[in-house]
Amino acid sequence: MTTMTIANGTLQVRFTTLEKIAGLIGDVDVPLSAIRDVEVHADGLAAARGIRAPGLGLPGMRKIGTWRAPGRNTLVSVRRDQPAVRIELAGHKRDALVLGMDDAEQWAQRLGTVERS
Repeated sequence: MTTMTIANGTLQVRFTTLEKIAGLIGDVDVPLSAIRDVEVHADGLAAARGIRAPGLGLPGMRKIGTWRAPGRNTLVSVRRDQPAVRIELAGHKRDALVLGMDDAEQWAQRLGTVERS
């Protein structure tokens, strides 16, 4: 299960070993100043847009990895029946993060009100 924490002006996203292997991804640190927008999606699977490259996509079940669209690079880790928080970024190697969280609404509120330098 993906976890997020905020420490020292940074959003720290940590993935399980299985997520890292299946999605060919690693942990991510994002400066809070790079966060441009945060929104919640009731259906996390639908929130991932584009083509998987690389990663794991089990139709209707799980998406883990990088989803690409023209000019877009989104890190995704979502599963069926779980809401997701979509975090739009600027000035980062990723354009967005789409992360399944049982408490997605609380994370969206927290990230929406955090002090950005």
